[in-house]
Amino acid sequence: MDLKVLYKLTYGLYVVGAFKDGRAVGCVVNTCFQITNDVPRVAVALNKNNYTLEAVKENKRFSLSIIAEDTDPSVIGRFGFMSSRDTDKYEAFGMEVIDYVPCVKGKFCGRLIAEVEQTVDCSTHVLVIARVVDTVEGNGVPMTYAYYHNVIKGKEPKNAPTYRAEEAEVAAGPKRRFECDVCFYVAETDGSDLPEDFVCPVCGVDRSHFHEID
Repeated sequence: MDLKVLYKLTYGLYVVGAFKDGRAVGCVVNTCFQITNDVPRVAVALNKNNYTLEAVKENKRFSLSIIAEDTDPSVIGRFGFMSSRDTDKYEAFGMEVIDYVPCVKGKFCGRLIAEVEQTVDCSTHVLVIARVVDTVEGNGVPMTYAYYHNVIKGKEPKNAPTYRAEEAEVAAGPKRRFECDVCFYVAETDGSDLPEDFVCPVCGVDRSHFHEID
């Protein structure tokens, strides 16, 4: 079975925010869809390993910030490739509380505030079905997963439902490739080393986190 066909399914990118033990936690998800209209409900898939899932289950309320094409890409790096267990993901961007849930500051297409009605165990992930209780207008073009891959050159974190272990690629010609050990972004050069002041365009870490790959 060719699993690459699944890449043709359309996805967006979203930041889920919730409180746990008085701390604001959050993560990036790529699976969210509306399932009812008159009483709007959404379904969001969260990996069972996500600390944010524990917060969502406990508090029954969360925010969903819709990432735009021009949202600061380091939001994706920090919320998608780090853990709230040991990292304050909001520290670099700031936070505002809307309807009792945390929202990371920045430019987003909009935000939803939702209350959990039920959860469905789906093996590696939990599908959270929630009622939308409030919305906040934003602006911008929603970022699709295709845009994330093709323009930003980002990859899926291992907790994403679309994650695939990639086959090793061989660099052609004189190019050198350097991979970020935080978000796995790959930077290419025409045979030279990365500049000392290079910063990852996805997660914002410095040159020390990049290691040359074959």
